[in-house]
Amino acid sequence: MPRNANCRDRVFGRGRWVPFLTTTALVAASCFSGRAAAAPPEPPNRTLQIYFVDVEGGQATLFVTPEKESLLIDTGWPDNGGRDADRIVSAAKLAGLSRIDYVLLTHYHMDHTGGVPQLVERIPVGAFIDHGPIREPGDKPTEDAWEAYQKVLAGKKVKRIVAKVGDTLPLKGLHAEVVSGDGVLLSKPLHGAGEPNPACATTEKRATDQTENARSLGTIFRFGKVRLLDLGDLTWDKELEMVCPDNLLGRVDVFIVSHHGWYQSNSPALLAAIAPRISIMDNGETKGGTPSTWEIVAHAPRLEDLWQVHYSKDGGAAHNVPDARIANLMGTDAGNYLKLTVSPDGRLEVFNSRTKEAKQYAAPM
Repeated sequence: MPRNANCRDRVFGRGRWVPFLTTTALVAASCFSGRAAAAPPEPPNRTLQIYFVDVEGGQATLFVTPEKESLLIDTGWPDNGGRDADRIVSAAKLAGLSRIDYVLLTHYHMDHTGGVPQLVERIPVGAFIDHGPIREPGDKPTEDAWEAYQKVLAGKKVKRIVAKVGDTLPLKGLHAEVVSGDGVLLSKPLHGAGEPNPACATTEKRATDQTENARSLGTIFRFGKVRLLDLGDLTWDKELEMVCPDNLLGRVDVFIVSHHGWYQSNSPALLAAIAPRISIMDNGETKGGTPSTWEIVAHAPRLEDLWQVHYSKDGGAAHNVPDARIANLMGTDAGNYLKLTVSPDGRLEVFNSRTKEAKQYAAPM
């Protein structure tokens, strides 16, 4: 066997840990130079890069396509001296961006939309995508976040897109279809989906949620052979409507754990339906990561690994993943991030900025 082919097999063996080098650099360093490169080179051109920015229990997930188009899902919290906006901009710079093309706001709670004013002060934004009007009047923090967002739209004259279920987002190099928004849900199976879901029979039924969470803008992404799902804070009751009695979503490769791993979302029926290969939870130390929810997510069928942005204080030793798969350990506020690299053929790599190590996952057979 050629030496390069043998090295390639070692690099992309299932669940391999490697020091941080991109795929191309790792092969070159180990096969030709015999030593690690002095600095990580640019990632391969045809990969999708996703940064899971630490916003302390909010959400800020930055997608960067091979064409260098960018989509940020949510903006984290307001205030804190611009902490969350600064961390988002740092991730954007690491990705080689000077602007963010689209900012998708899943809903108007302050841990998702609150950071909008500070973000636009620091980096240009091409357009905002949201689900439409605010649906939780009377909740002051939510109203404050909504009003601040409206001021940005008016003052900066930024384009606004109100997305509806079935819409395809205008991204180059990444197919993104809306599956939930403003309380409306996918009603027909996506391609390859539609099978009965046996887990529905044993999953608890819950009352209808009346908050902005249930209005979350949810999106399924397709990049080559890889499918990724982000539902924002979509609630348990809404999840069941999409996966019971039949699974309208189908399986995914990557699940961005809903609602920071909180108990109001992530039903057994959902996890059985989507059966992700890896899941990434954007929890904070004291927000999200509910032990009962962690159990559901961590033991989903087909799951290879769960990753966490933070150690969960509530979870303790029994309900946290090993330290190597946690970006921020207990008691730290270093703002470490996780980065997912997706190859069109199905290979995945998760890089932990705290450990400076990456784990690679082979494409499914």
